[in-house]
Amino acid sequence: MSEHATLEINPRKTLVYRLVAGLLTFLSFVMYRPRVTGKENIPLVGPVLIAPIHRSNVDFAFTLFISPRKVFFMAKDSVFRVPILGTLLLHLGAFPIKRGTADRESMALAEEVLRRGHALVLFPEGTRKEGRSVAQLRDGAMFVAARTGATVVPVGVGGSEKAMPPGKKLPRPARIRIVVGEPIAPPSGEGRVARSAITAKSEELRVELERVYQQALDART
Repeated sequence: MSEHATLEINPRKTLVYRLVAGLLTFLSFVMYRPRVTGKENIPLVGPVLIAPIHRSNVDFAFTLFISPRKVFFMAKDSVFRVPILGTLLLHLGAFPIKRGTADRESMALAEEVLRRGHALVLFPEGTRKEGRSVAQLRDGAMFVAARTGATVVPVGVGGSEKAMPPGKKLPRPARIRIVVGEPIAPPSGEGRVARSAITAKSEELRVELERVYQQALDART
């Protein structure tokens, strides 16, 4: 049986989810003192693609408390082979993706999450990046939004690169500021959405993502 099939697309926050998410949230507040601006920009109903900046492996943890909704997200498949951790991630709403490949099964599951009207976290930059600027994005996030009709919400996370720098295995204390940007409508058009429309929306997302990221960085000073 495929490991993807073990994910239960269930928006209900189970007891295990509440315990694990509660522990991660508690540790995040102790270590990072996160301050969130713009929580109200994440729709409480309907399909929404939450698109955060990606500067650290701990970025996903900050998506657990920016909305009262349960969020689903993708994580690299290798972490699911770690005893206990893989099971806990599944309870948190994570499902594996194979990095560096066209993992159609993972993307199909991501689209299914949105088609059922849930919230999905997808890092539009793909892998972790460095620096204050946001380079040209791949069209993956907006392609998924076009196919599912999901609203896209950019999220800037300032300081996470200090919380767990590349190459480090353990997090360290840091000050985290999170800015949630205005929702962006998905690409649309008559019939199949044109590639040019998806690319244009990807650029709109890049501009907004850089804007909220700069705000999050400036809020730390």
